[in-house]
Amino acid sequence: MILDAFFFSALLAGIGIALAAGPLGCFVVWRRMAYFGDATAHAAILGVALALAFDTAVSFGVIASAVGMALAVFMLTGRGLAIDTLLGVAAHSALAFGVLALSLTGERGIDLEAYLFGDILNVSMRDVGLIWAGAALIGSLLIWRWSSLLTATVSEDLARAEGIRPDRERLILMLAVALLVAMSIEVVGALLVTALLVIPAATARSLAATPEGMAILAAVLAVSATSLGLVAAFIWDAPAGPAIVSASALGFGAVGLLHVGKRIHLE
Repeated sequence: MILDAFFFSALLAGIGIALAAGPLGCFVVWRRMAYFGDATAHAAILGVALALAFDTAVSFGVIASAVGMALAVFMLTGRGLAIDTLLGVAAHSALAFGVLALSLTGERGIDLEAYLFGDILNVSMRDVGLIWAGAALIGSLLIWRWSSLLTATVSEDLARAEGIRPDRERLILMLAVALLVAMSIEVVGALLVTALLVIPAATARSLAATPEGMAILAAVLAVSATSLGLVAAFIWDAPAGPAIVSASALGFGAVGLLHVGKRIHLE
């Protein structure tokens, strides 16, 4: 019965993250922002260390650091460095400083692997409620800004012609990714959250005919991978976060093989 409760809480938390990650990941794929997801996720580790150092809530530290990284990258973009170089420096620096700070806090019993790879089995119903609230906020934001975000993604010149500010849409997207990272760190961990953003969206891209169809399919694929990964983790006593990402990767590989088979058949 206790095991059932743990699994139910973990499943609800994972589905909440997946529903937000699928559609949001489409913009990450379209804009080639995967490295930004890494930078934000790694900054979350630094947020954990700062929260412990200042004796405040870990969730507050994670959100503050993730949002801080998003704002820093937004302000530094276009200042002379290529975006991939900037994100590379930010991602690796944040992770290094975060791990170093955690080791210097003097706190004993810190499970660093839980923050790196997730610890979904320890998610409480209160955490589930916060995750679903965050997912609802991200979903509402995407619905509200969908047309503007999509136009700015397709062409910044077209967006300006229609009275849309591309910089504002990019900032909104970055803050949404930061919020998702903060929500996801206990579920799949800082090192795997970008995979949950990118892989379902990348899989859906080759199957969907429209942007809206891709967003819906990405959400379905993310939920499916989360559910299958959790079941596999329970059956084989494996880490849940890597199992979820592995299930998503297997789906991507299966779709890729399907397309290769079709191409060979047509030739």
